[in-house]
Amino acid sequence: MSATGRPDESTPQASDIAVDLLDAGLVRLVADATGDAVAAAGLLTNALESNGVAHQTSVVALAEPAERATDADLTVSLGRPSVDADAVFGVDGTPASETALSVAATLGSPDYELALAGSYAADTPPGSDLLATASEHGLERRPGIGVPTSEFADGLAHSSLVHAPFSGSTDAASEALASAGVAETVSGDHADETHQRVASMVALAVCEDEQSTPRAAETLERFLRPLATPDGRFETVEGYADVLDATAREQPGLAVPLTLDAVDSSTPLDVWRRHTTRAHDAVRSTATARYDGLFVVQCDATAPLGTVARLVRDFRSPEPLVLAVAEGEAAAAATRKHAETHTSVGSLVSETATAVGGLGSGTMTRGRARFDGNPTEFVGTFREAL
Repeated sequence: MSATGRPDESTPQASDIAVDLLDAGLVRLVADATGDAVAAAGLLTNALESNGVAHQTSVVALAEPAERATDADLTVSLGRPSVDADAVFGVDGTPASETALSVAATLGSPDYELALAGSYAADTPPGSDLLATASEHGLERRPGIGVPTSEFADGLAHSSLVHAPFSGSTDAASEALASAGVAETVSGDHADETHQRVASMVALAVCEDEQSTPRAAETLERFLRPLATPDGRFETVEGYADVLDATAREQPGLAVPLTLDAVDSSTPLDVWRRHTTRAHDAVRSTATARYDGLFVVQCDATAPLGTVARLVRDFRSPEPLVLAVAEGEAAAAATRKHAETHTSVGSLVSETATAVGGLGSGTMTRGRARFDGNPTEFVGTFREAL
């Protein structure tokens, strides 16, 4: 069976998948190293544990293969294509976490905060039905910005949901706040006013940045007026999504425990700071090239290519498709609109990687590859595949 898109006549419903999970003696979950995929893994892990179903969960980043490690009765692939999985979530447009939430709710173990974080990590704003249900569980929008911490300078410097002149530097973020006359933390009866002033400062910084593209203003909307709850894992749901995605990419073994509240938040926050600082530095320092429909960024080996490709796509690229390359690896990211009208990014990356003797895979909007040739050869082959 497969669950790769929005439900239709040929796609099993959540109730059918839930029955298969309950009937399995051992379920194997294999997630890509992204925030959406590990959120889905966390949702299903909770559901399986609540129903006494044995399971094994692993996080394997694309384009690494995920061979069967156990003789499981049922294998579910999350955020990554698979030819031998019994179910595949999050490949053809619907976030893996959205499908996993439907299954978890059927099994009586929904986690709306985690599901929302997964949707934001997948660059997919949650639908009105999910938002309405989340509101019933105490998750509401408030003024401000979608960061995981209560300290604005820390959040602004390290968020990968925005790229502005202050990104990557706590000192620069502090200076920007001071110039706008905004306190670095919220206090007293003026919390909403403070949040609103920070949001306005960020919006102005992005819009006035000469390197920003029109897409930057659209992307920024997802960073403003975040979802939050007093009992949330982090300051906002969007901030949780950012930490979850960075942790999945940087330290995959820590990501699923994070979804299960099995680790102290200080450790993933440190991972998030390191990851996003490197990403922002790479966005500023990389060499770029523009082609018809494609924007290429040349990175060094320390850059987190997946995050760089997304940031460049959203805040710097005049083209809807971005390819970030380094020695021996590449990552591509496309806007959803582009992906819906063109060949899937995962297919393009896979075709290119195969042509140069490498390994590649991906979803409708993103892809990863590893190869032995030089980056210039990969870029040329990718352009031909377009």
